[in-house]
Amino acid sequence: MTDCLFCRIVAQEIPSRKVYEDDSTYAFEDLDPQAPTHVLVVPKKHLPGLKEATSGDAEMVGRCHLAAAEIARQRGIENGYRTVLNVGPGAGQSVFHLHVHLIGGRQLHWPPG
Repeated sequence: MTDCLFCRIVAQEIPSRKVYEDDSTYAFEDLDPQAPTHVLVVPKKHLPGLKEATSGDAEMVGRCHLAAAEIARQRGIENGYRTVLNVGPGAGQSVFHLHVHLIGGRQLHWPPG
């Protein structure tokens, strides 16, 4: 999708601070980090968000979470991190390409707010 910010980042048309890549996912540092580790993990295939996902997208969504777990291991934050999917504008989603926020490296409180 040519007008999608994250598709353009995956295609390397827009620079990012890449931290991980495999056949189906791409991960990069968030530009407005909310914790010492704040990485966005996106599928390479465009999907606007979780509410648009179908059962055929289950593997893609799962792979994003598995990539987040691998990055957490690499960064040594396995004792506590959060994966977050913001779904829709009311939840704070501002880029409509599914993405998992990996947040960690500090004490995380509940409820998140």
